[in-house]
Amino acid sequence: MSSNLLEIKDLYVNAEDKEILKGINLNINKGEIHVIMGPNGSGKTTTANAILNNPAYKKEKGSIIFDNEDITNMRTDEIARKGVFMSFQLPEEIPGISVTNFLKYAKNKVTGKPVKVFEFKEELKKYMEELNMNSKNMERSLNVGFSGGEKKKNEILQMLVLNPKLAILDETDSGLDVDAINTVSKGIDMFKNKDNAVLIITHNTKILRNLKVDYVHVLVDGKIVETGDAMLAKKIEEEGYKQFKA
Repeated sequence: MSSNLLEIKDLYVNAEDKEILKGINLNINKGEIHVIMGPNGSGKTTTANAILNNPAYKKEKGSIIFDNEDITNMRTDEIARKGVFMSFQLPEEIPGISVTNFLKYAKNKVTGKPVKVFEFKEELKKYMEELNMNSKNMERSLNVGFSGGEKKKNEILQMLVLNPKLAILDETDSGLDVDAINTVSKGIDMFKNKDNAVLIITHNTKILRNLKVDYVHVLVDGKIVETGDAMLAKKIEEEGYKQFKA
């Protein structure tokens, strides 16, 4: 059986009539952590949204194969049910829907199976203790009045509960202090196993320090211009992006 989980082939994507991605190629195998880094406006978030087929991003050319199935033109909800999860740079606030009920509903939709309440609550309790989360937050409206760190912990909690095949983390570490970044890194480490994969999109190398990163990709002007191991992230931290050209 193939270990390949995600394959992006020669992908060109426009947003608001502007060409953003200009021929992206990317392969992610099960059990791997990949990182995309690059300056602002290089196409990092566009790549994440293209995988999930966000309708605001128009694919002009190329294909996306996930778990041996072409998902290029699938609806976003179908792709999510196939096992793709994405955390957002700015998590949505949903008044009137508690964190617990949101997670229960999401798990039901993704798995297509009724949620066993007792097991579900025990699972939540275990993950929340590991992530050092306040249990009282579970009955609050999703992300409403939460700090930036609390919102990002919620995203990691969602990832653990939904247990996708591929987790895409878009700037999950943005604006977080050192302790919160360490918690996010811990959640990623808890999630990753030989059968799933993680794609981290970040400006900040701090989130990578406690993770075993397999590949770092540098995205400049809509193209991956260099790929390397974790040392490439360290090089970027020290020297910036001026050394890379599209």
